[in-house]
Amino acid sequence: MKQQFLQFLVRWGLNIAGLFTAAQMISGISYQNRLEVLVLAALTLSVANALVKPFVVILALPALLFTLGIFSVIINGLMVFLAHLVYSPFEVESFTAAVLAGLVIGLLNYIVTRVFDIFVQE
Repeated sequence: MKQQFLQFLVRWGLNIAGLFTAAQMISGISYQNRLEVLVLAALTLSVANALVKPFVVILALPALLFTLGIFSVIINGLMVFLAHLVYSPFEVESFTAAVLAGLVIGLLNYIVTRVFDIFVQE
């Protein structure tokens, strides 16, 4: 249980960094330059990823298999858009902006995970 909570906190921190990076790169993403909006939006995204995303992945399994996993980018965008719908101070202009933000967050998570894997192996 302690390990899962620690992992959730790490993912939350990565989502904060990912949303910040996405907001800097994509004009359709806004957290109103307020840290509390960024932190709460990342918390909302983390909860959506933990609770909703597994069910969406199961429902989208045929599309994931057909596209060889590339459809996961759309699912990540859907989770970002869901965070926008649940927490309105976090603004996403369009689904395209949400998909791009999901791509940025996914890439950041991937890079950080690989860097941690390198240091853990040594």
